[in-house]
Amino acid sequence: MAITMTAAASDRVKAFLKNRGKGIGLRLGLKTSGCSGMSYVLEFVDELNDDDEIYEIEGVNIIIDAKSFIYLQGIELDFVKEGLNEGFQFNNPNAKGECGCGESFTV
Repeated sequence: MAITMTAAASDRVKAFLKNRGKGIGLRLGLKTSGCSGMSYVLEFVDELNDDDEIYEIEGVNIIIDAKSFIYLQGIELDFVKEGLNEGFQFNNPNAKGECGCGESFTV
């Protein structure tokens, strides 16, 4: 399964990287957190770790570590604006449920 990114998400990441002035790409990962067990991590990458893989998606380098990749296969990263709110949205086919606040998920 591939990892995908909408044009809106790609445009937003490119703008962030341009404004930042440096960076290899964007890390998409997971950490243990929240009520359900896992939450997403998005952060800029300046240096790669030994277990990182780089995937070029929509002209953006997405960096994913080996442990996170198995839970992220098939995910779509989107950027959504709803009224005054905006942010990245994760459409993950591996997620079996979310906590009530939407901060974490289970697989």
